[in-house]
Amino acid sequence: MTLHRDLAAGRWAEMTLAEQLGNVGADVGRAIRAKAASDDGRFLPALDRALDLLDLTLADGRWTGPRLRELARTREVLCDFLVGDNAYGSTAESVEGYFMAFALAARRDR
Repeated sequence: MTLHRDLAAGRWAEMTLAEQLGNVGADVGRAIRAKAASDDGRFLPALDRALDLLDLTLADGRWTGPRLRELARTREVLCDFLVGDNAYGSTAESVEGYFMAFALAARRDR
C-alpha cells in the first residue's frame, strides 16, 4: 500500500532519478526538522511519506545494479539515522546534503 497513489499509478515512473530523490529529500528534510523539534505529530507522517517515495523509487524497474544497491543503502542509512542507532554516524547535514544534490540536479536539467 502506498501513501502516494497518484504517483504509484505512473507519474513517479515518468520522473528522472534526480527528480525522484529530490522529492524524497523534501520529506526527509521535514522529518529531520520535526525530529529535532521532538514533534512526533509531524515526524512520523514525514518519515512515512519519505519512505513511501523511496520505496516507489526502489520499485522503479529502471534502476538496477549498482544504482539499485545505492538506493537500498540510502534507505538503510536514512532509517538508521532517523529511527535507529545511527551506526553510520550520519548527520542531518550529510543526509540533507545527499538529497539536496539530487534536487539541484533535477532543477538544473529542466
